Amino acid sequence: MNLQVDLVDRVRSYDSAADTALLRSAYDFSLAAHGTQVRESGEPYFSHPLEVARIVAGLKLDSPTVATALLHDTVEDTLATLLDIETRFGAEVAGLVDGVTKLSRLELSSEGSSQAENFRKLLLATSNDIRVLLVKLADRLHNMRTLSFVKNPDKRKRVAHETMEIYAPLAERIGLHEVHQELEDLAFAEINPEARASVAARLSYLRDRGTNLIERITQSLKETLSDGGVEAHVIGREKRAYSIWRKMERKKVSFEQLSDIVAFRVIVKSVDDCYRALGILHRTYPMVPNNFDDYVSTPKPNNYRSLHTAVIGPEQQRIEVQIRTWEMHEEAELGVAAHWQYKTKADSKEGTQYRWIRALLEILEHASSPDEFLENTKLEMFHDQVYCFTPKGTVFELPRGATPVDFAYAVHSDVGDTCVGCRVNGNLIGLDTPLHNGDQVEILRSTERTPSPLWLDFVVTGKARAGVRRFVRDKERDEYMRLGRAILEKRFREGRHDYSDKALKAALKLGNYKTEEDLLAGVGRGEVRPSDVVEAVFPGEKRSRLSARGMLAFMRPRAKPPKAGDPAVPIRGLIPGMAVHYATCCSPLPGDRIVGIVTTGKGVTVHTIDCETLEAFAETPERWLDVSWEEERTGVHVGRLTTVIANERGNLGLVASLIARNLGNISNLKITKRTPDYFTMVLDIEVSDARHMSDIIAALRASPQIQSVERMRG
Repeated sequence: MNLQVDLVDRVRSYDSAADTALLRSAYDFSLAAHGTQVRESGEPYFSHPLEVARIVAGLKLDSPTVATALLHDTVEDTLATLLDIETRFGAEVAGLVDGVTKLSRLELSSEGSSQAENFRKLLLATSNDIRVLLVKLADRLHNMRTLSFVKNPDKRKRVAHETMEIYAPLAERIGLHEVHQELEDLAFAEINPEARASVAARLSYLRDRGTNLIERITQSLKETLSDGGVEAHVIGREKRAYSIWRKMERKKVSFEQLSDIVAFRVIVKSVDDCYRALGILHRTYPMVPNNFDDYVSTPKPNNYRSLHTAVIGPEQQRIEVQIRTWEMHEEAELGVAAHWQYKTKADSKEGTQYRWIRALLEILEHASSPDEFLENTKLEMFHDQVYCFTPKGTVFELPRGATPVDFAYAVHSDVGDTCVGCRVNGNLIGLDTPLHNGDQVEILRSTERTPSPLWLDFVVTGKARAGVRRFVRDKERDEYMRLGRAILEKRFREGRHDYSDKALKAALKLGNYKTEEDLLAGVGRGEVRPSDVVEAVFPGEKRSRLSARGMLAFMRPRAKPPKAGDPAVPIRGLIPGMAVHYATCCSPLPGDRIVGIVTTGKGVTVHTIDCETLEAFAETPERWLDVSWEEERTGVHVGRLTTVIANERGNLGLVASLIARNLGNISNLKITKRTPDYFTMVLDIEVSDARHMSDIIAALRASPQIQSVERMRG
């Protein structure tokens, strides 16, 4: 058989206007370029691009895409260059080949980063032309089909995991149902061969026992629908091993308990026939509860449409049924390949189908590293769906467990950044509350609000996580710059020098910093000692040799906050958890005498002056920093108490009541010791300052049921 003729005929079978000259030229060029190269299976290397081209032709793609499949490895694995490809085949094919080509020469710090960088390039190319992704998936599919020939078991495992984590979800996202399932099953065979062999053996046993069962059920369903007035084409199929195993794992059931291992597709002429067929099946056979999905009225983001149901069908077999039109069936089989030509029309199917690509591009734009991008991308692709609506009826697909913050970022990054609250179905809910299918979500916004770092504890989508991290990263730099400037101003005053940012230029060499702002952030992060900066700006400046214990002695007598002329560094206005951290060992409050400990890469941790933990830093005076609250004290702070109360009914409520009556709020409670007569508790209480905490302590001590109350100091 002439393989070139066979490929050209395959393309012409669905595209009578195919560019046969381009296909023949690409075939000959690739064959010559790969020459005598062989694969690990021993086959000529050219067999791989040829099979990739056959897979692409099976998706009914155009001639340039099939030519790209033939040429996709020439730039990476032969002497051919992109210029050669463009000169001979034109800019369109060269652009597609470049998009598919791996970054094999890129030197990165880790294998994980290399994977992330390759995926980043693939996504960028995909955003310009979806055909890049289609060729890449065909390439990965054939590599997985021949993975068993790879001799290195570690490489086989790595490729299989990469396929399961990235390429199979991508295939699902663009609607390539069969490609998605085959990739998962082939990866499953390598990752967990024992489990796959077990499922395959059981399927084979059932297949032998139920000879012609699928054919009999298919014929029975067809006759039932015909009797009801609906002409339908019915296809029965056995589920793949990985699909069955995943359902067993998700439902925590054995293979014997899982009866719906056979699925049937009912293909009809019109949408009306879809719903008529559904009614006939539900009237004829008992429906399995909680197993109905209407993807016709609410398509998936990849434009997949079908009615899904499960019934106890003919011969008392539990079966899954998918009902669709022929047009829906073609899109379900070919996915985006069925209508890739719409890629340039912003108001066409791309509006919902490619929304996920735009979301990934936003993650790419805001990620600080390839590894962070890959992590957030996996979050974006790996999920079960929850469909929620805006008040105007726009539907958004989210992962199960998604929160209003995830929804806000799905709508737009600006909506997420300014989110302050949420109404679901008309009711106010917390921003960390999981959303459910069918929820109508209204996001409440304020331009005065910014994302909270605490959101990272509950958001589940990659886009939301990337948005919050972007804000935290930008805000942290600002906070470190403010802290670094305050520290240097203090050190300049101590040396009787006037401070200015311009004066720092002489100190940029200390850490190869490019700008004065970078240096300020470095000082705030604790990467550069302020004394080194002062010495670089003013050579010969004598450093202070005051010991850590001497600093304590110097600072302890001051009972009041420092005045404007004192050299203490103010921490007012800095956001806790970024450049400044409050020590949990002593829980400092405004009004307490405090001292800062500088930690490289973390900024300053603030302790009370009498915290026992400070003894651990006695021999490192260069890490000590005199800090102050300044006069203005706003916001909520958390102080920690330890209390011993009588073990009597109602006493715990008494403690809570006394704290609330004095305008405090318990944020955490832990019982550390219990006896028949007493128990000891540690309480974290939200207060405004140290005086507020003292008032609460006094109120608790006045109660006869409370034996003792002390503020924890380390």
